[in-house]
Amino acid sequence: MCSDLQFSRADGGKQLVADENEGVSRLPPIAKRVAVSLAIALGLVLVGVGLSKAITGRDAQKLPPEIQSINPVRSATQVQSQESVKVDLIDGYTGVLTINNVVLQTFSLGDLPDPQPGQQVSLPLATIFEPGNYTLSYTPVKGAPIEKFATGVNTVQVSYWKLTDGPSFTKSFTWQFDVV
Repeated sequence: MCSDLQFSRADGGKQLVADENEGVSRLPPIAKRVAVSLAIALGLVLVGVGLSKAITGRDAQKLPPEIQSINPVRSATQVQSQESVKVDLIDGYTGVLTINNVVLQTFSLGDLPDPQPGQQVSLPLATIFEPGNYTLSYTPVKGAPIEKFATGVNTVQVSYWKLTDGPSFTKSFTWQFDVV
């Protein structure tokens, strides 16, 4: 390959043009590898710092130690008007739900009579307490104290206590969610 190219000018003379690669300085391959390695290392460090500072799950919800999870989550948006409300308590706790200032009766699944084979069991229109899982759940349905959640902000308060202590040692936790 020739380093100089010749072009004819309009007046008949020849003009020398330097090769396009001449005069361009390039980094040595080792310097490129070092620069790329440093960029990747910096990116990994930034991802690690971001993950270590992230707040998710229970910490983001600011749940008390007696509550494992809630649904819908605190400050949820896009909740449906007939979504179930569920509170998962730690072992040995029970409670009562109050939704939009309506105190809901709590019914324990342990109080249901044993069904006969093939018999349908109908649940009361109340908060259901599952003693094996220590959960409280309420689903708005027709005929229930709350048939559907109002559009906008809805407030839930769970009052909870240890089964062995009774309701005289009640604690409470309140959160809100937004229904579309």
